[in-house]
Amino acid sequence: MKKRTIALMAPAALSLTAGAAVSTPSSTDPRPDIILFMVDDMGWQDTSVPFADSITPYNRAYHTPNMERLAAQGVKFTQAYACSISSPSRCSLITGANNARHRVTNWTMFRDQTTDLQHEGITLPEWNYNGVQQVNGTPNSYVGHSFVDRLRADGYHTIHVGKAHFGAQDTPGEMPEHWGFEVNIAGHAAGGLATYLSEKNYGHDADGNPTAYNSVPGLEKYWGTGTFVTEALTQEALKALDKSAKYNQPYFLYMAHYAIHIPIDRDPRYYDSYIKAGLSEKEAAYASLIEGMDKSLGDIMDWVETKGRPENTVIIFMSDNGGLATQSEWRDGPLNTQNAPLRSGKGSLLEGGIREPMIVKWPGVADSATVINDYVMIEDFYPSILEMAGVEWKAEEDKPVDGVSFVPILKGEASTPDDRELIWNFPNVWGNEGPAINLCASIRRGPWKLIYHYDTGEKELYNIPADISENHNLATAEPDTVKFLSKRLGTRLREMNADRPSFTATGKPCPWPDETEQ
Repeated sequence: MKKRTIALMAPAALSLTAGAAVSTPSSTDPRPDIILFMVDDMGWQDTSVPFADSITPYNRAYHTPNMERLAAQGVKFTQAYACSISSPSRCSLITGANNARHRVTNWTMFRDQTTDLQHEGITLPEWNYNGVQQVNGTPNSYVGHSFVDRLRADGYHTIHVGKAHFGAQDTPGEMPEHWGFEVNIAGHAAGGLATYLSEKNYGHDADGNPTAYNSVPGLEKYWGTGTFVTEALTQEALKALDKSAKYNQPYFLYMAHYAIHIPIDRDPRYYDSYIKAGLSEKEAAYASLIEGMDKSLGDIMDWVETKGRPENTVIIFMSDNGGLATQSEWRDGPLNTQNAPLRSGKGSLLEGGIREPMIVKWPGVADSATVINDYVMIEDFYPSILEMAGVEWKAEEDKPVDGVSFVPILKGEASTPDDRELIWNFPNVWGNEGPAINLCASIRRGPWKLIYHYDTGEKELYNIPADISENHNLATAEPDTVKFLSKRLGTRLREMNADRPSFTATGKPCPWPDETEQ
């Protein structure tokens, strides 16, 4: 059995809203209300909640009291995984398909346009740069069925707030309404935002025209008010929850913040405190984004406790990829954040790019202040949320769901099997430089993780529990393990009809991992 421990939280982490009066429940339906609180680009260490075995310097640098509060009331997953880039993760979330299957392997934006950079000597595949859709007819797309649509059809009121990033601009998948959300606040095709600042109208000119492709839509009432976009989205979410409380039906809220994605604007509510603590200006701005996101989490938790059904509300906290810890000329200047003890960051198939902070609170079902070390994957949210909601469903034959429900793990009834295989495929060139960022595929099975480089045939092998920082490549010392995992990775990629790049000089595809001896 996997390790399952009870975490001892600091006294501050146990503080709740004292004396709060609970109003009449928002629904008499026995099924739970469900909140998925998704953060953008948040690393495993961008929090005061320790997900490692000990408290790290980054845990001490950041202030996230509401994450501490949630962890004290819920279950902390130390090995929760997503993809290394936003679009692949969010497409896996909404369809339940692994990213090798849906083939949205890099970030999406404009219809029929790839976002890849070029690579000398390698021709990149025709991946699904138009994203995922619910209907046929869009080229370079994957067609899937949304778990949100299943919730809505079964009586849930469905609310989307913030970042969507499911489909490219001018495709059916770009808007949350097409995925079963009855309410959409500020969600569209863009995967980031032009600015967090209301002084800049969140990326609009004085006449209301967007000044960038990623201007945040639908928040005109907050322009020029000094309201940071994280707070504006939170206020709109609370209004949507107030409305939902009148419907006498359970709700699903997807609170998908643009924070803490670049640009690293200063949240004035928190910036000065980090300057006084000795952080650089850019580091203090980054920390202020984190604390502003945490304040949003606390506001939503307060609403549940005072106006909702605190005894029957599931709250899930997750990030879509690892923290930004690599550099490129097109990034907005140096940012000295790291994911240590994890190596590398966003865009990489090393742990720093794919391991995420995840917390689940489910009163009466999951034990509080619990730590679970079983590994789970972003596509697991699809069957897990449906099981939480009691929705009976069956995947279509041509739209398989690769995710596995983690509800039995939450209940303490099961552990992740040692033979469960997590798959990542990134046959792309993202843009930043760093280890295991471009043209890679990977498999995690039990303690072992193999990373395969399409362009060179190089293989890296790590024993993750023993070497969380992935400092010791055991590929030479463990040839049998490399051969076995190469076979499993190659088999799974072919089964899912995954993309792979080609050699430009010959036009031949790069070998699958089990087709090379390296």
